[in-house]
Amino acid sequence: MDPAPNPSSTAGNGGLSAAGATATVGNALTPIANACVSGGNGAAAADSADNRSKNLQQVINSVDMTLGLLHQLYLTVSSFSVASQLPLIQRLNALVAELDTMQKLAENCDIQVPMEVVNLIDDGKNPDEFTRDVLNSCIAKNQITKGKTDAFKSLRKYLLEEIKQAFPHEVENYREIRASSAALNCAVSGNKFRA
Repeated sequence: MDPAPNPSSTAGNGGLSAAGATATVGNALTPIANACVSGGNGAAAADSADNRSKNLQQVINSVDMTLGLLHQLYLTVSSFSVASQLPLIQRLNALVAELDTMQKLAENCDIQVPMEVVNLIDDGKNPDEFTRDVLNSCIAKNQITKGKTDAFKSLRKYLLEEIKQAFPHEVENYREIRASSAALNCAVSGNKFRA
């Protein structure tokens, strides 16, 4: 037997092949791949995105191969006999080699996963719970910030009305200055977007 068994050779050993694992695991990791390659602009960013996508795909392929090798190893160990000692050693060596390859490939793929997600997966929970919690936290903070903004707007309006009663001429000058400043800012911002 060769040290790196053919993925299709496991079809008779339980029906799971590395190719079957690719479809399952590859689809499960697709959102991560999309997150890894999204963003950026220009030719340099496109090259960088292509490299990240290529690196990530190599890691995914290595994970798929490792899963296939683990399945083959499981089948070999579950039906172990003296005659299957050599295939067992070959599959162990192939697994070690593939894990080493995976480690080297992973160094080129920079994906940061929050520890909370890893802990949720370890606890057998859905990692989407982390996303939901983060979004709910953002919504709550956004509502608090909106409340503060609205409070400052109403305070500004109230103070402006009070000051207008005491200093009507100064308030009119202030409003003219604010209007001209706002118009100038809009014109400058418009030029930035056109450039």
